[in-house]
Amino acid sequence: MRLVVLIVFACMLAACARPTGDFGRAKPGVLHDEIMPTVGKLRALMFGEDVSLLNQTDEEVEMHDRAWRFIVAPHSQDWFFNVLVEWQRTRLTPPIDTRGSYDRYYAILRSDRYRSSRVRYNRLDDDIGADIATMPGVFRAICAVEEIDRRRGEAATSLRGANDPARAEVYYRQRENRAYIAWFVSAARYRYNSYSYALESLLIETPHEEARQVDGRLSDLAILVEQAERHDFCAGGGGDYGRPEQITLQSRMATRPFTPEPTYRK
Repeated sequence: MRLVVLIVFACMLAACARPTGDFGRAKPGVLHDEIMPTVGKLRALMFGEDVSLLNQTDEEVEMHDRAWRFIVAPHSQDWFFNVLVEWQRTRLTPPIDTRGSYDRYYAILRSDRYRSSRVRYNRLDDDIGADIATMPGVFRAICAVEEIDRRRGEAATSLRGANDPARAEVYYRQRENRAYIAWFVSAARYRYNSYSYALESLLIETPHEEARQVDGRLSDLAILVEQAERHDFCAGGGGDYGRPEQITLQSRMATRPFTPEPTYRK
């Protein structure tokens, strides 16, 4: 417990949110990939939580790295939020709800000073677009991990007895993977709701025609988020995700007949 306290205190002093690289993916490092997870496992074991000592497969490592950008919010510059999430990822703390309300993204978007009020729409459009571009890769990674867990379960059942420790390890790892997948799904919904709140707030504060493009992007993201919530990660044989062009969602904007100016609605 002393070691746990020292690590947590050191992280607080170092502001140790996990560093990110291209597209928000996690950067490898000794502190975040070895030291903190090791201490976190010790803490979880001491408190009777499910902990698997099985080595991670390449598929599991990739799933964790790809899903990480959705679980944190590097583009929102939210330091304390990301540190809390990192403590949970490494199990230095048990799972707790740190999401809060949906206005946190908009608060940062609104606080940045731009020469044009239209730039905030561009920023929002870019952030949504990045999520749309990277979410199919997360789906593929999760699909691969689900197949790994299926193979593990079959191997443990057919090769080992009911009381063999290996079966318990497989069970714990399956629970860990399911928990991480559920975390990603929850984070994806939180992002969508935060973007939606931001667009609605921009329409009230600085209504511009750029809202049309952002609204269309949100419709595409909504399809992917709903697919994630169905846990439909292996759709189309592992490569056909969403097909947003086949589904039309209700827009926030409606244009009256013969009226060039849009009327905004929620």
